[in-house]
Amino acid sequence: MIRVVLPAHLRALARVRGEVELEVAGPATQRAVLDALEARYPMLRGTIREHVTQQRRPFLRFFACEEDLSHEPPDAPLPDAVASGAEPLLIIGAIAGG
Repeated sequence: MIRVVLPAHLRALARVRGEVELEVAGPATQRAVLDALEARYPMLRGTIREHVTQQRRPFLRFFACEEDLSHEPPDAPLPDAVASGAEPLLIIGAIAGG
């Protein structure tokens, strides 16, 4: 079971509270987790990744085990602590301003 923490605006859109727990078939990668998340919560399609390119949206970041995974390849394995469910994958909304 993989745990995912969504930012407040995506939790509201998906109508969930707290963490989301997902079963991921195969190796635990960003792509596999996001595929499972979008399959379970179709209203999130296009909010985390671009529809066509499947690239991460610019103002979202991925963190796990105190590491920024935002620029890791989507098929790179997630840390073992995330794959085992000991630590969550955090999807964080970036803040920008001027």
